[in-house]
Amino acid sequence: MEAMIRRFGGEAFVAPSVQERALEDHGDAVRFVERLESGEFDLLICMTGAGLVFWRDVVATHMPVERLAAALRRVTVVSRGPKPVAVLRTLDVPVHLVVPEPNTWKEIVEAVAARPERRIAVQEYGRPNLEMNAALERLGAQVTPLAIYRWELPADREPLCEAARRLAAGKFDVVIFTSSIQLDHLLEIAGGLGIEAQTRQALREDVVVASVGPVMSATLESYGIAADIVPNHPKMGSLVKAAAELAAAMLSAKHAVKKR
Repeated sequence: MEAMIRRFGGEAFVAPSVQERALEDHGDAVRFVERLESGEFDLLICMTGAGLVFWRDVVATHMPVERLAAALRRVTVVSRGPKPVAVLRTLDVPVHLVVPEPNTWKEIVEAVAARPERRIAVQEYGRPNLEMNAALERLGAQVTPLAIYRWELPADREPLCEAARRLAAGKFDVVIFTSSIQLDHLLEIAGGLGIEAQTRQALREDVVVASVGPVMSATLESYGIAADIVPNHPKMGSLVKAAAELAAAMLSAKHAVKKR
């Protein structure tokens, strides 16, 4: 992203805000293979490519990876976008349905609603999607989540601390968010520094906030923050391009409002 921002003439400050860590207890990941083999599930929703990679690597320490692949071939596989598809292809596992953009849980539920399978397993991303699970259950599905990894704050938190300090001090013009956990962690860090109120105010009033898509925008809204820029396609390149084209005018408008 930093390179893309620079190509559009921007000056980037990139603060890593999350790391993915596989769960230390491998029991559920291994037992899930056995549950797939026993025919306990009809359909598997794959939320992330990273989760599938973690699952594959964990399983490889306990059994042949082909056993996981064979188990996955027994069920209908639904992929949330292209990244899980790429991992499944390496395992020679067919994907029956790829959820279209913007790849939110709502599109997943709509896609699954049209299918007959109701014993559904969900390979989660870094935290549970309780809204999606509840929506699937309202359709009459039996939903079983599989947690493979979790999102955590990065080991080196200083760049994120510095981002919070600069944001609260009015040193940024634009803030770009590509996932909800980034905002959660930014505000968590700001709270630890005693500047959460200033950080929230800056996001509401002082900077142009660019959101990658509807899920991110909904998270911003839950904090009382408006997404000023949302690209037509939920892709990083589209996001940076839209920010480059629109941010200057939006920033001027925000400054004009504050001067009134």
